[in-house]
Order: sequence, then C-alpha cells, then structure tokens
Amino acid sequence: PNRVGVADGELEGAAVATEGAGTGTGPSRSASAGDPQLRRDIGFVGLMFTSVGSIIGSGWLFGALSASEIAGPAAILSWILGGAAMILLALVHAELGGMFPVAGGSARFPHYAFGSLAGFAGGWFAFLGAVTTAPIEVEAALQYATGWLGISLTHSSGGETVLTAGGYAAATVLMLLFSFINILGVRWLSETNKTIVWWKIFVPVFAVIVLAVTHFDSGNFSASAGHDSGFAPFGAKGVFSAIASGGVIFAYLGFEQAIQLGGESKNPRRNIPLAVIGSMVLGVVLYIALQLAFVGSLEPSNLSKGWASISLGGKSDTFGPFAGLATGLGLGWLAVILYIDAVISPGGTGLLYVGTGARLQFALGRNRYFPRIFAKLTNRGVPIWSILFAFLVGMIAFLPFPGWQKLVGFVTSATVLAYATAPLAFGALRRQDPDRERPYRLAAGGLLAPLAFIVANEVILFSGWAVVYKLILAILVGIALLALNYTFSAPQQRPRLDLKHATWIAPYLIGLGVVSYLSSFDTTTKGGPFGLLVGPTNTLHFGWDVLAMAIVSLIVYFLAMHQRLPDDAVQVYIEEVTAEAEQEEREVVTAAG
Repeated sequence: PNRVGVADGELEGAAVATEGAGTGTGPSRSASAGDPQLRRDIGFVGLMFTSVGSIIGSGWLFGALSASEIAGPAAILSWILGGAAMILLALVHAELGGMFPVAGGSARFPHYAFGSLAGFAGGWFAFLGAVTTAPIEVEAALQYATGWLGISLTHSSGGETVLTAGGYAAATVLMLLFSFINILGVRWLSETNKTIVWWKIFVPVFAVIVLAVTHFDSGNFSASAGHDSGFAPFGAKGVFSAIASGGVIFAYLGFEQAIQLGGESKNPRRNIPLAVIGSMVLGVVLYIALQLAFVGSLEPSNLSKGWASISLGGKSDTFGPFAGLATGLGLGWLAVILYIDAVISPGGTGLLYVGTGARLQFALGRNRYFPRIFAKLTNRGVPIWSILFAFLVGMIAFLPFPGWQKLVGFVTSATVLAYATAPLAFGALRRQDPDRERPYRLAAGGLLAPLAFIVANEVILFSGWAVVYKLILAILVGIALLALNYTFSAPQQRPRLDLKHATWIAPYLIGLGVVSYLSSFDTTTKGGPFGLLVGPTNTLHFGWDVLAMAIVSLIVYFLAMHQRLPDDAVQVYIEEVTAEAEQEEREVVTAAG
C-alpha cells in the first residue's frame, strides 16, 4: 500500500528491531523470530525507580541552598510552583506514554503528529539533555568525593570547581562502568538501579527527619538577614529565577525515564502512566520537605551575610550544604552518611542517563535521522552502538563544560525544550486520533496542553539568555548533522522530512530567542561567542517578558495545530505501532509460559 510520508520500519511498536528497506511505498516488514529485540524485562517498580532514581540525583544535594540564595525563604514557593509545572508536563507525557510504549518515546511523539523533521527536533532536544546529564552527575560525584576523601579530583578555577587531570581519568572510568552495566542488558540496569534507589530515597528522608527533630526554627521563614528581610527578600523575580537557575527544575528532571525505557516494560500501557505520575509526586513531596528542613535548620550565624551569601562553614559550602548543617548541629555521623550519598546519588543518576541517551539515539537511528548502525541491537537486546556513542558524547561534554556549575543551566533548558514538544504532540493527536484507547486520559487536556507548553517555555526564559543562545546553537548543530546524514545516506535510507508540517519550528526558535534576548533575566550576561552576542537587553522588564513568552507560546501552539499531519498519514504510523506492539506483547506472554 502507498505510505504517506513514512519510511518503512520507522514505527516498530515496542521498538522491535526491524530492517525496513524502502522509503516511498511498499509494506513494512516486522522483525523475524531471529532478529534481536528489545526485551520487556522491567516491572512496575523497576520502571518507576528509573524515574525516581533520575529525579533524586545531585539536585537534592545543592538545590535547597541554591534556591535559598536566590529567593530567600520564598524558595519554598519556587519548589511548589516548579513542582506544579513539572507535574503538569508529566501528566501530558503519561497519556502519550500509555498510548505509545516505545523506546525513546520523546523522539517519537512529535514524529507521529508532525512528521519526520519535527520528530527529529523533539528527539534531538531530548538527546541533548540526556547525554549531558551523565557527565554532570559524574562531575558532581567527583566534586563531592574530593571534599569527602580529600583526593585531588577537582580544583577551583575562575571561581568554579573543575576537574583535574586525575578527575578526567576518574570520570572516564565511571562513564565506562555506566556503559558496561548498560551493555549487560536492561535487567542489569533495572536491578542495579533498584538497589541504589532504595538508598537514595532513604538518605534524604532520614536527613529531613533528623534535622527537623534536632533544630527547626520557624522564625527563619521571616527572619532579617543582613540587608535582606522578610519571607521574600528578592521579590517575585527571585522566586521565578530560582525555578530555573536555582536548580529547582534541574532537581525535578527525570520523570521521562520511564517513557524512554517504556518499550522494555512488561506491561507498558499500565506501568508507564503510573511510573511517570508516581515518581513526580514522590519527587515534589521530597524536595519541598528538604527545602523546609534546610531553612528551618539554619542558625543566625549562617545568615550573617544575608540570604544571598549563606555561610555553612568550611568546605561544606562547596561539598554539601546538608552535611554542613549536620556538622554545625553536632551531627557528625549524619554528615558522614550525607558525604557517602553525595557520591552514590549522582553516580546512580549518571548510570541511568547513559541508558536514556542511548535509547534516544536508538530511536533517532530507527527513524533514519542518524546512520542505521545506531539502531543495531545485540543478542541481549541492547543498542550497543548507541550506548558507545552516548559514552563518547559524554566524554566530549567534559571538555567545554569541565565543571558542574557550567552544565546545569544547559541541561535544564535542553531537557525542558524536549518536554515542550510533548504538549504539541498531545494536542495534535487529540485531534488526529481522538477515539484511540488511552490507558490514562488527562482530564481537560484541551486546556492543559497549551498551558503546559507555555509553562515549559517560561522555564526556558527563566534560565536566561546566556543559556538560551547556547541551546539554539546546539539545535543548529543537530540540524546540520541531520542534513549531512540525509545528503550522504543511500536514497532508500533517507527519511521523508514532512517539511510543511514542521515550519512552526522556525518561528518557535526565533520567538524563544528574541524574547529571551529582550528579557530581564540573566542581566549579568556579558556576551556570546566571539563577543558578538550581548544580552539580555532588559527591554522587556520583569513581568512583560513573562507575558511576551506566553503570547509567543500560544501563537506557536496554534500554528503547530494548524500544520499537523493529515489524519490518514498519522494512522499509517499509529496502525504500524499498534500491530507490532501487540505482536511483541503476545511473544512476551508466550515466552513467560
């Protein structure tokens, strides 16, 4: 049958490894019995823990301190607002993930709704966030290890902590270890992660209880500290700035892990929505409790220089604020536990993101955006070349971003930009395929989808121009790589780009850049590459820039809805996904006995 802008084998349901051979017409071929396939080895707990393990990473170790220094006691509002924003985005992802349980789902949802170019954009955004998260977690683990063990793995340079030569060597070993565990198979990844996550949940919960019982001063939430006073000493802008640049959103990142590994879950249509929503709710409750415990445990001496310069004494300022609090309260034994966790938590998250980056690269290879070698699976059902590529890109990321602080804003914005494509796909698919079974259906989805898109773009705005222009440059690099692959690939391996259904991407990126450049956020930016980009200009004062981003977001949202794929084209994708997913599930049931 004729295929409407779809390359053979692009939609493999539960990521069954197919080897379709055409691009224009002709039936696709499902995987034969002898082809390697992604294995459905992850149960509900394992799937939920992949998201929980990603959410509880290095963020909990520094987030409360960073947010407090930007927003003061009102940082608790930053965590509440940031949590509400992320739960909204998680609910959108939950409906999509339950409908389409495929590996690397973030690279697939916009593809189903808008075609190949939009699918590549969504996948590339997600890949940028995932593949740079493993290095940032490794850097955090090594930074904390330096403070705890006294080994020279990091040093101070230009006011920031960066890796030493020995640190680069240790980072290489950790990245290789993460890659090796992923190559062993998804069961190894899941079981290793479950053990780590139980520890990662226990330690922060235990720390909250101990600190709250030992010392909790409610007066800190309205205390005068230096020239700073009251609950919100830096006003509403401080609250919003802390959401992005204070590490709040960075700490919440990770709920999508259950979606990226959804094609390897035993009962994905049930497990994916539950894992996504459950992990996000757990993360929000935990981080709000940590912020309350942090502010309540501070003593007057900690605030002698004001909220913007909280002093915890000694190297604890750099290597663990909660450990600094514990030491100041005479809880040295708790500080030791926290220093140990400061290595384990980031390390566990880095392990997961090597796997996530590989699944996204696998999806990009399956859709022929990148060379097909990245879609090859081993007999263990793992995308080995994608794992090795994720390792390579992670190692390269250490070079321009040798310190933890340099990567935070970029990782946050790249990941949230990937999140932003989900509400667009959600809104389009509600129109294109309204009657399809949705194991989880978001109430008032027609209203919440554009709201979720606005929220995601506001978070990117809060990150500041210094981050946004780097993100736009990285997107242009991705488009260049796609063009190179398209040019040098054999004609039968080229995807149809569906250009007219993705023209909304250009005004989206232009609007994002212009509003950020004119905004009031990140007014300390001195310049961009080669000193050519200077901003932001503060032409749009605080409040007006937020409103401008909301207007741009709404315009882009409805433009994308207007440019969505025709319903019959979408059905070609969806019917192939459904057929192959059902076949995979029958094979799993048969194999299970």
